Amino acid sequence: MRSPTARLSALALIAIAAPAAVVAVLGYLSLRQWQISAELLFREQARDVAVMAAQKVDMMLRHADDALVDRLQLQLAGGDDAGPALDRLVAESPLVRRLYLVAAGGRLRYPPAWRDAADAATFEPVIRALPATAWERVGKRLAVAGTPVCVVALRTARREPVVAAYSRDLEALRRDVLEASLAGLESPTIVAVLDAAGHPVYSRAPLDRAERVLVVGLGEALPEWRVAVYAPPGTAPRDAVRRQVMMFTSAFAVLLAVLTAGIGLCWRLVRRETEMARLKSDFVANVSHDLKTPLSVIRMFGETLELGRVPDEARRREYYRVITRESERLSRLIDNVLDFSRIEGGRRRYERVPTAVEPLVRDTLETFAYPLEQQGFKIEVRLAPDLPDVPMDADAIGQALANLIDNAVKYSGTERTIAVDARREGDRLALSVTDRGIGIPVAEHGRIFEKFYRVGRSETQGRRGSGVGLALVRHIVEAHGGAVTVQSAPGQGSRFTLWLPLGAA
Repeated sequence: MRSPTARLSALALIAIAAPAAVVAVLGYLSLRQWQISAELLFREQARDVAVMAAQKVDMMLRHADDALVDRLQLQLAGGDDAGPALDRLVAESPLVRRLYLVAAGGRLRYPPAWRDAADAATFEPVIRALPATAWERVGKRLAVAGTPVCVVALRTARREPVVAAYSRDLEALRRDVLEASLAGLESPTIVAVLDAAGHPVYSRAPLDRAERVLVVGLGEALPEWRVAVYAPPGTAPRDAVRRQVMMFTSAFAVLLAVLTAGIGLCWRLVRRETEMARLKSDFVANVSHDLKTPLSVIRMFGETLELGRVPDEARRREYYRVITRESERLSRLIDNVLDFSRIEGGRRRYERVPTAVEPLVRDTLETFAYPLEQQGFKIEVRLAPDLPDVPMDADAIGQALANLIDNAVKYSGTERTIAVDARREGDRLALSVTDRGIGIPVAEHGRIFEKFYRVGRSETQGRRGSGVGLALVRHIVEAHGGAVTVQSAPGQGSRFTLWLPLGAA
């Protein structure tokens, strides 16, 4: 069955994840709608740019054609139609690559023959395909589909009709018309002019990896050519949307990570607080039991003495000693609780004065004489003979030592032996308590000094304890500038060592 904490965490996760999912879906749909709208607007803007570019090119080209035709008409009308004069006209017209004058019937008038085989292959089919009425349409220019040839009907000085057929110079067209008309366009897109085969003739920028947006016709001057608009890499609406989606996804992922981390931290905090509340409840129950045990012994022996049921003086003295020892044990338990409260409130203070180690150890063991005797413990005391006085708070260190001995008594197994030894190691005193009890798993060594923590095994949980004894030990020793260490393994007993500095107080 799930705990309330787990159910609360699951509900919190759903309460956060569901709105986050709704926000993600709405954000994605909004981005998709924005992409559609942006693409429509982008295409409209690109079409406007393409139409404007086509109009500019067509206007410049028609203007150049008009100037050529006007000069040619004036020259023919004035009778200046000799070869040298027409040669000068062609040389002065950079857009004209070849010029031929054809009289009615298809006879070449200028020059008298085709300049080369390529011109013959280009111009001759056009001339032959002209209708008989073409010579009568004076001044009417015609761009012949599928060829680079333009024709226009003119009149000579003798009113003889001729047709001027000319082709354009591609380099001059690119330089003088396309670049001149398109280089100044202000647009984030790339405008290019494509020939009849779809090959780029001119572009404002390299077309590598650029995406074609749309194509429009160039105009009557070049009917089979096109103006194309390209989006540079990364500027198309879908690319912008893709970046927005990536940014949104990254931000959403970070948000989810933060929310998940927050939920995890809250869950850990709630679980820790719940565990702490349980441990505190166990602490109260265990302390109550630990206090009740010596009180019961004191009451039992006191009532026995009060009723006069112990006539023997020696036994009465023994009972008095038991009452005294149990009172000291009771005082020690109360001191543990009070000291723990002072430590939690930051009010615990220690008075360090040079203290002899041996009397401290003997006095502490004396307080356990009765329970050790009753439970059949064998005590081994090994104190180095050259121990100096150590600066310490004797009551606090005695309390720490008593807590270690008490734990050794509680968690001893069938072999009831406890060893207490003190020795000097460098500039520190090593005061150790060793038992041959149930031991502690290595994984638990770092946690046994936490307040309220108890090793989670059945053989330890069955023994009463407050869970603050080792926490007090660590606090006391660290307040003296020392440390406490543990060596233990399951079934091999435990060895706790207090390391106290020998320096001046």
